[in-house]
Amino acid sequence: MEIVIWIGAGLTLLGVAMLVWCILLAMRARSSGLPDDQIKARLQKVIALNLAALLISGLGLMAVVVGIILS
Repeated sequence: MEIVIWIGAGLTLLGVAMLVWCILLAMRARSSGLPDDQIKARLQKVIALNLAALLISGLGLMAVVVGIILS
C-alpha cells in the first residue's frame, strides 16, 4: 500500500502546483489592463482550471489517507 501513498502524494503536489498556476493566471489577467468583459472571460477559464486542481489534490489526499489506513 506504500505505492498508493506515493501516488496520492504526487497527485496532491500536482494539484497544489496547478493552484499556484491558477493564482498566477488570475493575477496576470487582472493586471493586463484589458476591458472588464475580457478579464471576466479569462477568469472564468481560470475558475475551471482551479476546480480541476482542487479535484486532483482532493483525490490525492484521499489516496494518501486510504494508503495509510490500509497499511
